[in-house]
Amino acid sequence: MRVYHLNCGTACPLGGALVDGRSRGMFARLVCHCLLIETNAGLVLVDTGLGLRDVKRPHPRLSRIATTLANLQFHESETAIRQVEKLGFGASDVRHIIVTHLDFDHAGGLQDFPNATVHLMSDELEAAMRQRHGFIAKQRYRPMQLSGITPWCDYQVQGEAWFGFEAVRQLDGLPPEILMVPLRGHTWGHAGVAVETGEGWLLHAGDAYFYRGEIGVPERTCPPGLRLFQNVVEVSREMRLKNQERLRALSIERAGEVRIFCAHDATEYLQLRTAAMSLARQAAIPPSEAA
Repeated sequence: MRVYHLNCGTACPLGGALVDGRSRGMFARLVCHCLLIETNAGLVLVDTGLGLRDVKRPHPRLSRIATTLANLQFHESETAIRQVEKLGFGASDVRHIIVTHLDFDHAGGLQDFPNATVHLMSDELEAAMRQRHGFIAKQRYRPMQLSGITPWCDYQVQGEAWFGFEAVRQLDGLPPEILMVPLRGHTWGHAGVAVETGEGWLLHAGDAYFYRGEIGVPERTCPPGLRLFQNVVEVSREMRLKNQERLRALSIERAGEVRIFCAHDATEYLQLRTAAMSLARQAAIPPSEAA
């Protein structure tokens, strides 16, 4: 099972290191870390980032407030569909998409893959389609991005636990090496996606946390800008912080078995992308295919 790490949307909000913990200038750099997985059931995307329609005509598909505050960079080359094509595939080769949640920066590319089945938690589909109430919900869930998507394949928790976490196993049409791990708090139906690679597990934790210092160490650290943002957009602080704590414990106790990463930390993304390219070179695969 080959896994590609893609950045499908760059944001450069004002704040520099106060937001991303690394930038030296006025502006931070955040990514939208997505996965492309080659399986016997076809290609599988985990999140899509921004889509073609988002970058070509952002408004009114996206919120002007959100795009301005995030300082989103609209590059067609960063869309999932263009990166899939660069790897030598087509839109029809993507048979399944698993979304951690339906925020605009995670689900914007769904319409670029009309033949794909979209997998998500039932609570997330309900929140985006029928409970879009309040200022934050209207900024994060964008009807123009989600219209015409068929089929949706939504799930309740089912199957045995995964490292002590609730899990959704046996996703329809997908191999057993891929499962969803509910991580509520950022949204009501937020979930991580776990992938057994043959060399251990990858856990795409979505927006369950935002900064690398929130896992892998006993005490959480997070730049004040990101800490504030997480507080503003959460639906349940208790659930979010509890799941962060559990992820932190898992990252320490199972460090050799599970590699956890979030959707927006550029350092995590670069580390994993570099590691994937290194593995590709060792296997004599052209480096471009490991991007």
